[in-house]
Amino acid sequence: MELTINGTRHQVDVEPDTPLLWALRDTLGLTGTKYGCGVAQCGACTVLVDGQATRACVTPVDSVAGAAITTIEAISEDAVGRKVVEAWVDKQVPQCGYCQSGQVMAATALLKQSPKPTDAEIEAAMTNLCRCGTYNAIAAAVRQAAQG
Repeated sequence: MELTINGTRHQVDVEPDTPLLWALRDTLGLTGTKYGCGVAQCGACTVLVDGQATRACVTPVDSVAGAAITTIEAISEDAVGRKVVEAWVDKQVPQCGYCQSGQVMAATALLKQSPKPTDAEIEAAMTNLCRCGTYNAIAAAVRQAAQG
């Protein structure tokens, strides 16, 4: 099966129903996308599929063949993603950091869809869980990235 990940085509020898997360981590060695819950609740596995925030732990690889998949490893190559990463660093968002790749991906997807989101839009879009409770810092970083 062929997947386009971070602008590069990859041949992956996996079953069609293999979760995208395992193809990324185990087959391709892209370990920035994290395993959290395995049931699409926590968001640690969030990647972009054609620009949409997608939970890779429940997304079969055959459903994304032909799509443009972006992982945290390449997010800084995107202008919006770069602004998000810079805001994350500036606001010192991470504590443990485990969920942050998924948080950055979700924030990037939000800002691509709504470049100047309201606080309500930020709250609605940023549904990934953070065990450290950095939600205020996450929202502040999203607002900063939106300002440019």
